[in-house]
Amino acid sequence: MRRLILITMLMFSGFFSSWAQKIPTAEELAKKNIEEMDKRLKLTPTQRGVIYNYVFNLSKEQLALYKKQQAGTFRPEDETNFFKLNNETNNNIKSLLKPEQVIEYNKLTEERLSGVDPNKKKKKLKKGEEEEKVVGIEGLKSVGNN
Repeated sequence: MRRLILITMLMFSGFFSSWAQKIPTAEELAKKNIEEMDKRLKLTPTQRGVIYNYVFNLSKEQLALYKKQQAGTFRPEDETNFFKLNNETNNNIKSLLKPEQVIEYNKLTEERLSGVDPNKKKKKLKKGEEEEKVVGIEGLKSVGNN
């Protein structure tokens, strides 16, 4: 009886842990990214299509890097190459945008890096209080979970 209960509990825990930690696909990441950019930057259909391709390729590389980290085959060069690709992608995206869109894109990028979520309602601060910002890896996690 104990074995049956133990086996059942292990099956349920395995099922729910794999269900809770679903890794998004590159397509899902790119789509979410483009939707946010389209909403903020008001992209033209041509811009949307070209930027989607850039973001999709970056998302594929990001997931490949994540899988290498999970498998333990990660090397520091991989991270360096990813950051180079990220910088190239940002530069390519900026070259497609109009000057006013570049300003908004820079704000969007800064918000993502600083962990500020523009969708959250700002609570009113009392005189002398400062807004709390989430920084570091926690800030990146909070941005990625939206």
